Amino acid sequence: MARIVLGVGASHSTLMNTHWDRVVHTEDAERFRDALGEARDAIAAARPDVAVVVGSNHFRGFWLDLIPAFTLGVGEVVGAGEAGTPKGPQRTHPAVARALAEALIERGTEVALSARLQIDHGQTHAIQYLLRDLDVPVVPLVVNVFAVPLPRPDRCVALGHNLAEAVRALPGDLRVVVIASGGLSHQLPWPADWRDPQNADEEFLVEAWLNGRGEWERYDERRRAIITAARPVIFSGFDERFLADLESGDLRRYASWTSADIERAAGNGGQELRTWLTMAAALGFAPGRRLAYAAMPEWLTGMGVAMVEPAGTAP
Repeated sequence: MARIVLGVGASHSTLMNTHWDRVVHTEDAERFRDALGEARDAIAAARPDVAVVVGSNHFRGFWLDLIPAFTLGVGEVVGAGEAGTPKGPQRTHPAVARALAEALIERGTEVALSARLQIDHGQTHAIQYLLRDLDVPVVPLVVNVFAVPLPRPDRCVALGHNLAEAVRALPGDLRVVVIASGGLSHQLPWPADWRDPQNADEEFLVEAWLNGRGEWERYDERRRAIITAARPVIFSGFDERFLADLESGDLRRYASWTSADIERAAGNGGQELRTWLTMAAALGFAPGRRLAYAAMPEWLTGMGVAMVEPAGTAP
């Protein structure tokens, strides 16, 4: 029987690739990077046949002309390649992806399907650091966390539960790793509501989000300038509590939170925690283990890495 053999949650930031030389908190940055390496080694030791990468998309693969709550890549997957992240076709497993899609829909999670999915660092950062040099195909599962209205956290938990059942329904003895990419707390200089931009920068961003299909790079220089000029806002107290709840197997309690609850506690970038909830639910909310946490103002984000092993996992 196919089964999930490991879950990993990891923050992402392209500033790791582009702004390492500007890091002041060097020890924290190195500890986070080393934890990514530790998680990568644990993935290798788990010998997965496929990795389901649950992540967000930052309007380089989805735009406001069409942005579903959940999307599964069931065919070709292409990395956008922004800021030194993997670019071009990624190794995939379409047969597994399509079987998972059918099983998810049968179980009540109506995922959108993409036979040619472009992903950005919401997925490729994990491929770059957690699957480095591992010959493991990916199945990307993209969660909308930025274009309101957002899927409710409890629906993300249901997605995770259904994903676990869908994996168990796969033929053969496939070993599956589930990776959550995103978070922890951070505040992006993005409009709170794309329907109501408040200044020239927000108007520009909404224009980029609406019209970027096929030409997102035309907007990218100013987009990154807006991001890198932002004042860091990190809620490290929340991050510590969230990771403590992961370690005790208590992330289920966030299923009752609203988007407003998440933003108050963890900033608008904290909406990416939906990916962690999906992963944790797929692992049955088993107690996990924190590998590292660092509040990194240079990367605008509370950076965490953790692993969850399902109860009774055989070596």
